[in-house]
Amino acid sequence: MTRILHYLGPQGTFTHQAAISAASVLRPLEPDGITLAAEPDVTAILDAVQTGGDWGVIAWENNIEGYVVPNLDALIDSRNVAAFVRVGVDVSFDAFVRAGETDDHGADNNQVVASYADELIANCTTITAHPHGLAQCRRFAADHHLKAVPAASNGAGCRDLKPGQVALGPSICGELYGLTRVATAVEDYPGAHTEFLVLAPRDEVAELLARMRADTTEFESVVAFIPLYTGPGVLANLLDVLRDAGLNMTSFISRPIKGRDGTYSFIATMDAAPWQEHFRAVLTEVAEHGDWVKTLAVYPRRERPSPPVYAWSLPNGGVRLDSDNVNDSSNAWQDDDTTRKELLW
Repeated sequence: MTRILHYLGPQGTFTHQAAISAASVLRPLEPDGITLAAEPDVTAILDAVQTGGDWGVIAWENNIEGYVVPNLDALIDSRNVAAFVRVGVDVSFDAFVRAGETDDHGADNNQVVASYADELIANCTTITAHPHGLAQCRRFAADHHLKAVPAASNGAGCRDLKPGQVALGPSICGELYGLTRVATAVEDYPGAHTEFLVLAPRDEVAELLARMRADTTEFESVVAFIPLYTGPGVLANLLDVLRDAGLNMTSFISRPIKGRDGTYSFIATMDAAPWQEHFRAVLTEVAEHGDWVKTLAVYPRRERPSPPVYAWSLPNGGVRLDSDNVNDSSNAWQDDDTTRKELLW
């Protein structure tokens, strides 16, 4: 029997592309094959994993918009789901209109109609895509005075494209849904990339990881912590535990606990696996302290880029000292108007 891998549909979404990549990666674990199944939303994907024992793929993190927060919250609150594989997809958006809107010009479907693309877009008033897609293409929407209309997915936005509307999606959507491409690579920032997690029931994840350990030695884990006793120093104490164990933490974020003012879960990504002694000791210490802890994902670690942060890439404003001259008295910290404005002291 083939394994079913559920993804956010319809065909043509970036999650569909991630599912195709994941199926290739997972083939050694499923010799009978993997069948892809499109779902209307992430809730349906999680239900298929929790109740049906299938696998699922969800978007996790984008290098433009950050974590896909609804998916993060859903994984934290899931009953019987964990991730065991991470795959990445390069993200670029093309802009499409309905093919019928180009008939008067005699254009072929799925072609860039450069000679009158602006005219076609000018006849549109709205633009649709998944909220993360809309967020990554704000400049294009603003330049053409298009009002954003969120869709369940980029593929769904292209499939259900209405007259007078522009859809954003992967290049493949033009062919899949018979659309006409009016612009390519309309994202605000080139080089966008989204990471996806492959999910399975928790008991099965433990078994799969045990098999994967035969060929993989380095793993990365995502763990959620909720301190049950709040007050000054609680977060600092948690970070001290992680630091003292020698864990390399690559990400640390917080999420509010719904409807409970002032209470948060803290999600840490670390270069370690729960079965490693120093990490297991941390999880034990946190649990024995009475705090809540849950491992959300464990997957083979990949080398990640670590480029320097240049001055030209920093946000507007702020204060920094030139590291080359930080010990130079002529470049001493200045309590001037600019410093006071940026630091609000």
